[in-house]
Amino acid sequence: MDIIKSIEHEQLKTKIPELKVGNTVKVHARIKEGNKERIQIFEGIIIKVQGSGVNKTFTVRKISYGVGVEKTFLVHSPLVEKVELVRVGKARRAKLFYLRDRIGKAAKTKEIAGARIEDREIVIKGAEVPVEGEAETEEVVESVAEVKETEPEVTEEVATKPTETKVEEKAEEVVSEPAEEAKTEKVEAKKEEKEEDSKKA
Repeated sequence: MDIIKSIEHEQLKTKIPELKVGNTVKVHARIKEGNKERIQIFEGIIIKVQGSGVNKTFTVRKISYGVGVEKTFLVHSPLVEKVELVRVGKARRAKLFYLRDRIGKAAKTKEIAGARIEDREIVIKGAEVPVEGEAETEEVVESVAEVKETEPEVTEEVATKPTETKVEEKAEEVVSEPAEEAKTEKVEAKKEEKEEDSKKA
């Protein structure tokens, strides 16, 4: 089963259009006529989207010259060049088979007023899927690299802290020395004043 899945994965397109039932679309499909190849546009309402993976299909219905025509396309087929959104329709069910019994304007879905017409795409395949063993080794290498990166930061912090404390201590010493000198000068001045007073008396 893994071999089948891998083969199917190779056949998938990287991006597929966002298909919603009730929308009117233009399907650009490649058609081969002998040696020549051309693109034919099939415009109609999507009445059904079914399947998944490589087997995902969508059915488009249109009325040409009074006759209802339905065509089913493979989403991942290389013959489907692109799907262009024309109008956004309102649908309240998954399959719009009731449109087969309608004629004229009734055979269309109501348009959602003010809806943006954007050709949105869904990404199916991005980067290559890594093998299980490779992914584990990459994670281990990343974790080791993170640990190595964090170690020098810790040592730098430890190294800077003592120097900061030393600088602070020196600053305190420098600040305290002039203060002490000023105190001793005041005490000496007071002693001298007292001695002068005693002499005068």
